[in-house]
Amino acid sequence: MAKIAKTKKKVSKTKTKTVSKSKTPTKQKIAVSNKSKEVSKGPIKISKNYIPKDNEKYMCEKHKVYFRIKLQDWKKELIKSNNEALYNGSMDDNSISADIVDQANSYTDKNVEMKAINRQIKLISEIDKALARIREDTYGYCLDTAEPIGLKRLMARPVAKYTIAAQEKHEKDEKVHADD
Repeated sequence: MAKIAKTKKKVSKTKTKTVSKSKTPTKQKIAVSNKSKEVSKGPIKISKNYIPKDNEKYMCEKHKVYFRIKLQDWKKELIKSNNEALYNGSMDDNSISADIVDQANSYTDKNVEMKAINRQIKLISEIDKALARIREDTYGYCLDTAEPIGLKRLMARPVAKYTIAAQEKHEKDEKVHADD
């Protein structure tokens, strides 16, 4: 008897979308643009002395990478200084002075230091929100007007959420409500 060799054919599964004829061009364009986005989303490297320029497209990938790195470094620096301040502040608890003036001075110093730490914690929260806006591609645009905030403003204050005009309006509104 002759041996019959059984061969298995490899079947490669590919995802295909069935699209109605009227929507075919639109769906194909979306698929093509998604592929090009995937290819272009490779890690972009910038030099350490790179500074965003006005002649580049606003909030291009280089700008996003630059501000993401700047925000992450700032956050690390704040966390490190907070940890050092908390560690050094806890060391002072052991030195209880008999002099009431020294105790009051120590209490005031700790109070000022804790307020500074609280401000830095709030700033870390703002940095996290800015990093989230970078991931969502809304960083660099005003939350109220959706206008570009501007590179100079972002360089000075990387956690800025509003254009200068919108920020002034917010501060004016806060002042009016505070006076009530």
